Amino acid sequence: MMRDHNNKKPHDLEDLKSIISKNCTGLSAPCSSFHGIESSTVRKRRHWRKKQRVHCVQQMHSFPSRRKRRSPVANRQPPRTCNYSPTAASLLQTLQETKIQAYSDLGYYIINKLHHVDESVGSKTRRAFLYLAAFPFMDAMAWTHAGILLKHKYSFLVGCASISDVIAQVVFVAILLHSHLECREPLLIPILSLYMGALVRCTTLCLGYYRNIHDVIPDRSGPEMGGEATIRKMLSFWWPLALILATQRISRPIVNLFVSRDLGGSSSATEAVAILTATYPVGHMPYGWLTEIRAVYPAFDKNNPSNKLVNTNSTVTATHIKKFTFVCMALSLTLCFVMFWTPNVSEKILVDIIGVDFAFAELCVVPLRIFSFFPVPVTVRAHLTGWLMTLKKTFVLAPSSVLRIIVLITSLIVLPYLGVHGATLGVGSLLAGFVGESTMVAIAACYVYRKQKKKRNENETSAEGEDSAMTDMPHTEEMTDIVEMREENE
Repeated sequence: MMRDHNNKKPHDLEDLKSIISKNCTGLSAPCSSFHGIESSTVRKRRHWRKKQRVHCVQQMHSFPSRRKRRSPVANRQPPRTCNYSPTAASLLQTLQETKIQAYSDLGYYIINKLHHVDESVGSKTRRAFLYLAAFPFMDAMAWTHAGILLKHKYSFLVGCASISDVIAQVVFVAILLHSHLECREPLLIPILSLYMGALVRCTTLCLGYYRNIHDVIPDRSGPEMGGEATIRKMLSFWWPLALILATQRISRPIVNLFVSRDLGGSSSATEAVAILTATYPVGHMPYGWLTEIRAVYPAFDKNNPSNKLVNTNSTVTATHIKKFTFVCMALSLTLCFVMFWTPNVSEKILVDIIGVDFAFAELCVVPLRIFSFFPVPVTVRAHLTGWLMTLKKTFVLAPSSVLRIIVLITSLIVLPYLGVHGATLGVGSLLAGFVGESTMVAIAACYVYRKQKKKRNENETSAEGEDSAMTDMPHTEEMTDIVEMREENE
């Protein structure tokens, strides 16, 4: 038996050598020495095990720990914390309107001196700022709850709240016109109507939030939904969007100021500002809704962590979102060209809806036709802004607001030397500012996309390296045979 066992060893050794020669193909170390093959294989096996341990640790950290699971009360804290930033900003704006623009000498200089208005118009304007001091707080609360509702795809409720706002304003204007306020204080009629509309909108949104979302927020928030919501994270996400909104709101006063001063404060300047006031709402009608496209990506894109849990059965892809955006832009362009380039259509809208005479409506035709080109930059800006909001890369949007103001002011200074004045100067400069802002947003989106692509390629390269290391390793049974054979030889 011993002889048979000893005679069988060489045959097993030959089989083992053939197995080793097959598994050692492609290795950098030579395979002629049995000891060298084993040491190289053991080193690779050890390296592969180390990589596996690191990979396992990373996988463990990617899932929430059961021992550190937060209670529902703690999970409900971030939405409550979300109200701090807009509330603080609204209180600061209220203080600014009350102290600076209504009572201080700076407000008198901004309203009376810079705009070249008389004492009566200036005093009424500053009194209007005083009456509107509480409006930023109501608007901030409404937009905060609207954002939470849009995140959880209650866009119909947000739309109903906006429509209710408009209906409430129209109804209260009709009621107040039959009161004594028309003779005593006509300024209070639109202001009180604005407050009532904002109250209806804020109440609708708050009731919708507490009815549909407040109780289920602990199940939809947490580390698995993209991390804890802290003040620092919210501010880093919010301040570029707030800066963009501030520059958008300040653009129209800047345009009115430059147009008025360009014509020297004469009757032509008053007429130009009146044309701008009449054309803003009409020109904004066909394309204003395109701004809300920025909410589509965060609500439906699969890269958003909340959509992976809330909307697991969704079939909406990035291609669908792009097609939807293109259709919206095409529809807006069609409406603009039908309304503003068809003869007598824009004049009829101004005469029948706004209530101006036909001679004044003819002066608004050219500015309205310039508004026809706004849908393209607005769509590009809204689509890319929504994509960057999904990735939480809003910090790259901050330069676009600065560029918008620079291009706007440059156009307002340069175009008068080219013979452009009045309302045409104002609307053309606004279009130049929109184009500059959209261009900067596109550049920022390309920068983020290139960084993501580079990171994705690096991850694929590292994954291929791990796969090749696992392929080069011999099977566990063959490694055991090698170790046992060496022990028997020793």
